[in-house]
Amino acid sequence: MTPAIIFTFLGFALLRMPLAFALGLASLVGLYVGGMDFSVMPQRMMHSVNSFPLMAIPLFMLAGELMVAAGILQRLVDFANSLIGRVHGGLAHVAIVAGMVLAAVSGAAVASASALGSSLVPSMRQQYDTGYSSAVVASAANLGAIIPPSNAMIIYALMAGSSVSVGGLFMAGVIPGVILALGFMGLASFMSMRRGYPLVGGVVGLRHVLVQTWRALPILLMPIVVVGGIVAGAFTPTEGAAIAVVYALLIGFFVTRQLRLSDLPKAMFNAAVTAAMVGALIAFASTMTFAFTIDLIPMQLTNWIQGLTDDPLMFLLLVMALLIGVGMFIESNAAYIMLVPLLAPIALAYGVDPLLFGFLFVMNLVVGMMTPPVGVLLFVMCGISNLSLNELMKSAWPFILFQYAVLIACIAFPGIVTWLPRTLGY
Repeated sequence: MTPAIIFTFLGFALLRMPLAFALGLASLVGLYVGGMDFSVMPQRMMHSVNSFPLMAIPLFMLAGELMVAAGILQRLVDFANSLIGRVHGGLAHVAIVAGMVLAAVSGAAVASASALGSSLVPSMRQQYDTGYSSAVVASAANLGAIIPPSNAMIIYALMAGSSVSVGGLFMAGVIPGVILALGFMGLASFMSMRRGYPLVGGVVGLRHVLVQTWRALPILLMPIVVVGGIVAGAFTPTEGAAIAVVYALLIGFFVTRQLRLSDLPKAMFNAAVTAAMVGALIAFASTMTFAFTIDLIPMQLTNWIQGLTDDPLMFLLLVMALLIGVGMFIESNAAYIMLVPLLAPIALAYGVDPLLFGFLFVMNLVVGMMTPPVGVLLFVMCGISNLSLNELMKSAWPFILFQYAVLIACIAFPGIVTWLPRTLGY
């Protein structure tokens, strides 16, 4: 079954069929070749999406849509601007800080890129060239899948089973996320000075900072309440996502007062469409995973990799090299769904910390969202800024290289990832 599934999937994917349907048709072909009853497919699909933890994804997406519709971005920008002051690349720093806070609200890189790009790129263009502005916003948006809450980490934890918890993965992303944000700010300043961009921003004043912090406080408290409750065990990730939706509604209606009842259908529709795409991928891929298990592919893959090396570090490097290639060509959600059930058990067999492996897996595919030729964030920013991919890449490559440098640092020094979650008992 396995060769038929792989070749069918690659054929349909090369024809640019949506990956969910390519997975489904490939699974059907595999069942036919294997002489199995087609009723297996709807059973496996139903079983894979009949999951309480999976409900967290559409709820977090809806919370992000509501927060954006509530007009939080301007408050975040004002808050970030009050902290940054007059420095080289000041507006870029504002975009990165705003992206960092928005990441803790939306949990999705593409949603953050759309919100930040449409709001900040026009004003950034007045001071910087469009390629630099778009590269900064894409990098800031990429924090959405690293800083908790993260939809990517929820999907990984779901596919990995009981070996890793959502809360643990959330905490694993905190320190690397802060390192990435600070590094992006340093790169933005360096590139701004090299290119001779003017100083922008005002003088930092304590009173102004306090005023803007007070205005942004309800928004800043949201990730603390939601993620903190999940980490403390007060509620599950799904319950936390539901609380985030209620919190977003309260902020929109009573704090910013920009959310209208007429905004709710659009927000729910956008969240439903994105969640349906993820759900379809999970459902169709479950039959493929089942077929691979029948063919003993996980066992054969484990034996093959262990025949190459018995060194856990070399195993990690091999997997990361594989994921770099996968991230360049395959949509990240599809990659989680297809590869996590195969590779996560092998990592356990090598004695690799499941939290470390999970975070590295997620981060590698997150960087793939900014890596050509199928870097979805690059295409989002090209669409917003009316840029060609080549023009955007002239400014984006330093940010991409820095993300890979942080990835390598996390492999070399696992404590960057594991210290916080282990300290908190994960």
